[in-house]
Amino acid sequence: MIRQTMIQARVITCSDGAFHGSRVDKSGPAVRALLEGNGYAVDLVTVVPDDVDEIATAIENAVGDGARLVVTTGGTGLAPRDVTPEATMRVAERVVPGFGEVMRAKSTTKMAALSRAIAATRGGSLIVNLPGSVNGATECLNAVLELIPHAVELLAGGRVEQHPG
Repeated sequence: MIRQTMIQARVITCSDGAFHGSRVDKSGPAVRALLEGNGYAVDLVTVVPDDVDEIATAIENAVGDGARLVVTTGGTGLAPRDVTPEATMRVAERVVPGFGEVMRAKSTTKMAALSRAIAATRGGSLIVNLPGSVNGATECLNAVLELIPHAVELLAGGRVEQHPG
């Protein structure tokens, strides 16, 4: 387990199919299980359509409800309806490029270079975009999981010197 102090988190699945009931959301619950297994307190897994306004509102609501970590799944590719990074940027204050770089570098799929997943901040919260497949979402989250506690600590005004070796 990576965390000892619980960080409040929310998972947002961005998928037209899951939102309209034509497919079952598997990535959201998988991300929730991974986060909870590492000591995060996930208050909700919500599903929204692939729509910039809907995704942006869901992120704003999560932060407003106290989530210090907001994890999205889906909508990070090149398809016309893949708009999660755009929605994230609409509500973000700063981009954290290293998260996307690490996720793509550590991915085992050759298609990782097509991912536009990003991470960004809004206030004291960290937003992390993940791919929509269960394997892609959990693999990418595992790639950055050890970075999240320190990032959240820094966003809360924690001391820079207290980073994990």
